[in-house]
Amino acid sequence: MKYEQKEDYILFSLEENNFKEFSIFFRDQHHKFAKDNIIIYLSTKLIISVEDISIFLKYASLHQENGTTFVLVYTNVDVDSFPESFNIVPTIKEAEDILEMENIQRDLGF
Repeated sequence: MKYEQKEDYILFSLEENNFKEFSIFFRDQHHKFAKDNIIIYLSTKLIISVEDISIFLKYASLHQENGTTFVLVYTNVDVDSFPESFNIVPTIKEAEDILEMENIQRDLGF
């Protein structure tokens, strides 16, 4: 697991199959990143359940409430298993597009 500061967001990347360790790290460290836009990239090599991904729903809600964006990047999931307000996309480019669109909406007062 690694994370890096990008221009408009923090990118978390999980390549190896240690989702439980990552989720614990993210839970324990989230307070440091709560005011930032976050994109989490989960490798296609990972085998993760809908229940695993669901732990991020509360963080997505927190970010929405504080005016920041939270996007999960993972291709091996049925997005219809999650609320429409939960940003889950198959590529980092699409995650960046969502971030940009949400920034525009916030600037316009939506």
